[in-house]
Amino acid sequence: MKKDIHPEYRKVVFLDTSSDFKFLSGSTQSSEETIEWEDGNTYPLIRVEISSDSHPFYTGKQKADKVGGRVDRFKKKYNMN
Repeated sequence: MKKDIHPEYRKVVFLDTSSDFKFLSGSTQSSEETIEWEDGNTYPLIRVEISSDSHPFYTGKQKADKVGGRVDRFKKKYNMN
């Protein structure tokens, strides 16, 4: 392999912003934000919108944020019940 062309692989903490679930994993992703982990060490923090803690495939639950169709949302928005 060529030297000095690969990104640095290090431990980072991923934070699921929808459920506040955190996990430590290896990644080449970098971040200016850091967090102190349970082992007392400080790691870069990567915020993600979805993880195994909040994804419907793993949880078996669907989020109900898009209930109803376009017409229902329009009527609700303009109080046209």
